[in-house]
Amino acid sequence: MRGYRVGQQEVAGPGPWDRKRVARILASLERSIPQAKVELLHRNQLELLVATILSAQCTDQRVNQVTPKLFRRYRRAADYAGADPAELEAIIRPTGFYKSKARNLVACGRVLTEKFGGQVPDTMDALVTLPGVGRKTANVILGTCFGKPAVVVDTHVKRVSQRLGLAASEDPTRIEHALQRLIPRRGWTPGAQRLLLHGRYVCLARKPKCEQCAVYAECAWVGKRPR
Repeated sequence: MRGYRVGQQEVAGPGPWDRKRVARILASLERSIPQAKVELLHRNQLELLVATILSAQCTDQRVNQVTPKLFRRYRRAADYAGADPAELEAIIRPTGFYKSKARNLVACGRVLTEKFGGQVPDTMDALVTLPGVGRKTANVILGTCFGKPAVVVDTHVKRVSQRLGLAASEDPTRIEHALQRLIPRRGWTPGAQRLLLHGRYVCLARKPKCEQCAVYAECAWVGKRPR
């Protein structure tokens, strides 16, 4: 049987070259996760952008506890641009790294106001020019707000992709490109979101819930638990 690598580890089983296997994985995840939606609460593009920036090194649940007050106080990009840093820090403090996140939100508000007319741009090239925004955040916005095919790679997608042998790299951008090659373009956004949710709730980092895994039969990860 052919094998594949996860980091420096050789894993027995079918590799990512098997597109039929990838299709089976995606179909199984679709059955187990019918609604593949972003869990950050938002009402518009700006709110999702802000929430995603705050989600760095923080759970979506914690962000959702903070954003109602934040969104009542700051409604436009210009509001963030002119925010008092101390006041902003106090609101977002529970999300961690609040000083750097506050700086990014103020700077992001300024760039949006001065360069994009207060609107969230709809291209990768433009989004990654915003302070606090990398490819992961940009892909969240592109896929959710603008309906563009986008592969979000966070820590959950990285872990699940490696365990399933869909990607061997440690670099998020390389994983993103690997998944783009394996998943049909129309399925990029929901496919990646299902990988993310599967990692968040089932394929956990320390104690994966293998007994609940919808893709158990497709997983050749040596660390998986017997059912």
